[in-house]
Amino acid sequence: MLGLVKKLFGDANEREIKRLMRTVEEINGLEAQIAQLSDEALREKTVEFRARLEQGEDIDALLPEAFAVVREASKRVLDKRHYDVQLIGGMVLHEGQIAEMKTGEGKTLVGTLAVYLNALLGKGVHVVTVNDYLAMRDSEQMGQVYTFLGMTVGCNLHGLSHDEKQAAYACDITYGTNNEFGFDYLRDNMVLYKEQMVQRPLYFAIIDEVDSILVDEARTPLIISGQAAKSTEMYFAADRFVQRLKVEEDFTVDIKLRTVTMTEAGVEKAEKAFGIENLYDHANVLINHHIQQALKAHVIMKRDVDYVVQEDEVVIVDEFTGRLMAGRRYSDGLHQAIEAKEQIKVQNESMTLATITFQNYFRMYRKLAGMTGTAKTEEEEFKKIYGLEVIQVPTNRKNIRDDIADVVYKTENGKFKAVVEEIVKRHANRQPVLVGTVSIENSEKLSEMLKKRGIEHKVLNAKYHAEEAEIISRAGQSNSVTIATNMAGRGTDILLESGVDGIGGLHIIGTERHESRRIDNQLRGRAGRQGDPGSSQFYLSLEDDLMRRFGSENIMGMMERLGFEEDQPIESRLISRAIESAQKRVEGNNFDQRKIVLQYDDVMNQQREIIYKQRREVLFSENIREIVLEMIKPIITKIVEAHCPSDDIPENWELQEIVDYAEGNFLNEDMITKDDLWGKEPQEIIDFLYEKVIGLYDQREVEIGTETMREFEKVVVLRAVDSKWMDHIDAMDQLRQGIHLRAYGGTDPLREYQFEGFEMFKEMIENIQEEVTKYIMKAHVENNLERQEVAKGQTESGGSSENAQKRPVRKDERVKRNDPCPCGSGKKYKQCHGQ
Repeated sequence: MLGLVKKLFGDANEREIKRLMRTVEEINGLEAQIAQLSDEALREKTVEFRARLEQGEDIDALLPEAFAVVREASKRVLDKRHYDVQLIGGMVLHEGQIAEMKTGEGKTLVGTLAVYLNALLGKGVHVVTVNDYLAMRDSEQMGQVYTFLGMTVGCNLHGLSHDEKQAAYACDITYGTNNEFGFDYLRDNMVLYKEQMVQRPLYFAIIDEVDSILVDEARTPLIISGQAAKSTEMYFAADRFVQRLKVEEDFTVDIKLRTVTMTEAGVEKAEKAFGIENLYDHANVLINHHIQQALKAHVIMKRDVDYVVQEDEVVIVDEFTGRLMAGRRYSDGLHQAIEAKEQIKVQNESMTLATITFQNYFRMYRKLAGMTGTAKTEEEEFKKIYGLEVIQVPTNRKNIRDDIADVVYKTENGKFKAVVEEIVKRHANRQPVLVGTVSIENSEKLSEMLKKRGIEHKVLNAKYHAEEAEIISRAGQSNSVTIATNMAGRGTDILLESGVDGIGGLHIIGTERHESRRIDNQLRGRAGRQGDPGSSQFYLSLEDDLMRRFGSENIMGMMERLGFEEDQPIESRLISRAIESAQKRVEGNNFDQRKIVLQYDDVMNQQREIIYKQRREVLFSENIREIVLEMIKPIITKIVEAHCPSDDIPENWELQEIVDYAEGNFLNEDMITKDDLWGKEPQEIIDFLYEKVIGLYDQREVEIGTETMREFEKVVVLRAVDSKWMDHIDAMDQLRQGIHLRAYGGTDPLREYQFEGFEMFKEMIENIQEEVTKYIMKAHVENNLERQEVAKGQTESGGSSENAQKRPVRKDERVKRNDPCPCGSGKKYKQCHGQ
């Protein structure tokens, strides 16, 4: 059926390429004319383009000429001329789509075309990379083209000062990592003065390795947290306890879901060990949580696979790239549980001050585009979540890489023996070999086996992050053997040494199938760049994770019955199809999970946007008197409606309660009496009280001065918003953790979360209004004139996509009943906010 449709209507991707080729011809037609310009005249083109845009010319109309100018500048500065297919890639990016371009096709140079054209608008273009090394490399190399054309280029790296970041964002073009852009956005929404913000409004972002950032890391939230004061001894107590437990007897493990569940026997042992009657009693939630995390740390989280220990610190290993994720921590106490397991210092849990997922951060840009070598397998996700189409850009030269069929072995040991033999054979012919492994553990195992055979080789894994670009770039030299975890060194070209193409080019060996076909394709794509020769083959075993998760027991039984030895391979199209089918199922399952996470995060995102928008309004307004008065009015309305119900007679209205509340929260004592309210309709009472508030407000402003009053208003509002929002993040997270239990009652957990989240948000807004009302109308001003951060934050990750969700813990700072109230009213806490 699909073939018939293609015959009738043609391939959509093909039609797009044909459409874009017409513009390529137009650009090529300008090449000779632009080449005649002097350097100065070429640079003046930028000034001319900006003037034409200001006069109303459409940016699309400038594209052919602008692309021709960038191509000429690149020839002069970098000695690199954009191929026709690279011009197509640049147009795909400019149109806000994803350009899928094979490894070695020069994606970095492609970016210069769309970046320059969109930077002409003066709104700032962000080029997003996966690490600081690539951001710095690309900004320096491609920056030469932009600088030559009279544009400014900034590089937003981790650890820059506030002034350096402001300068980087003020440039026409800013390079940086996804983490740094996201964290800067969160920090900008925590500042106390507008001058402290570093980002401009988010306009256009081009994401390099877009699949890694928008898919692989989509479920990893960026979190700014503050330290919580909490004893760490419980982590060690739980760790000591779980070490005595036995699998199957005391707990069971689900490999597919990566979960551990206690049995009845395990629960009884826990109750006895901790001296409690019921582990699942509400009072014992903390103990139960610590035991669960300690079990997960011991049973699920593997050293040198999920994390490494360096200098007495647990450092997460990115499951997709094999990189060390320095500075990131697993959340929900899992990181501390691993620290206890490894017998190193346990750091305190933290509370969340601000958080956002990459999904929601990048959807805030007015225009978004991306490029990668592998995106087609995730096309549906890009379209549904980000509204991005994937366009496959043709290669400049035909791909002649030989992708050899997979071979499957009975055992992992047999597989690695076969891999070593293949390496030895190709090494004897001086052919370069790049071996991909899924874990640090396997890369080191293979390294030991090669050492025994006397094969000189390089190991590239997360432990040697600093050298990875240099090592990977030399993997195409004759006689070289390189072992790399997953896609380490991504973004670095492997250039073949002269003469290597005559011995087959680079040979790729995959030692295990990843659960995503895209990751396998990335590994294969390291060979055969720009029409070079090359080859690839995957070596699998029935003991591999992917095979075990999808029923390798039947095949294992068959191989044993047929008398297969562990080093005897089986080659079967049936098995290859089964593996691909398994990968598709896992990909579909992961997409569904990311969609669910996004649906839940969208609830929080809508609330975040409202809070951040109003917070910015406070920061940027010179006078927020009207904003404050708009906060006070609902409080008056609420108290009047509560005590003057429409379904009751006026004689029964609780007018004294209204007086008491008004005097305690927004009016001075003896300003009103019960008699003042008698005989009035509810709306008349509201208007009467509001007039009294305005009168008192004006009086306070005269007493302390207009300038002081304006600053006082901002101090109060920012403090109330920040503290209540932080508590709300925690409350929403707690709700999210337990909402799945609603499914047992026959309700939809997502709808419940949306409904309850909305109710909690309304309650938070009311709490902000109440606090602002009381502080503005009652507090002593001299104690509140300095804007203060609610808590000092530090950046962290919410954990890798397969791991525990964030559960923040607030610092518990209790005020005693007879202490002065922190609001500055001068009253005792029990007579003020402690009522």
